[in-house]
Amino acid sequence: MKYRRLTTDELEALEKEFVEYLVVNGITADEWERLKEEENDKAEQILELFSDVVFEGIMRKVQFLEYRSVREIRTFQCLPDKLIYAGLVAKEGSEVDFTQSKEINKTQDISIQTSEKPYHKERELELFEMTNQGCEISDGTWFKKIMLARVSERD
Repeated sequence: MKYRRLTTDELEALEKEFVEYLVVNGITADEWERLKEEENDKAEQILELFSDVVFEGIMRKVQFLEYRSVREIRTFQCLPDKLIYAGLVAKEGSEVDFTQSKEINKTQDISIQTSEKPYHKERELELFEMTNQGCEISDGTWFKKIMLARVSERD
């Protein structure tokens, strides 16, 4: 298995897609019921393969990831061949709380960090691991704000 098996709740939410997956793979409703009862290992394997298809599809679409803590925001633009990092780090003694903040206040005692790196694993797998470590898929708003702040900091 490449990713992880979907939870029962996740599978229930994707019931329509799972039924379509079974049909595409030539498995009727009756055949699925028989597999669950008589060939549980095969049914589990089908669920694992479906889970991989779902996560692969999600990870391929990811363009931005974000991680927030009280004193730090880490954002990532997920390009086909590399990650671009843009982060804000509150300096010691700062009263900023990035879990609550909606804007970058230049009067706050924060530093802006940027870097980039190639993927060390397959792109989708690395992004999946990052989400398991606390990153969330985002729309890139904070990444763009930080990069703009970085540019204006240089001016």
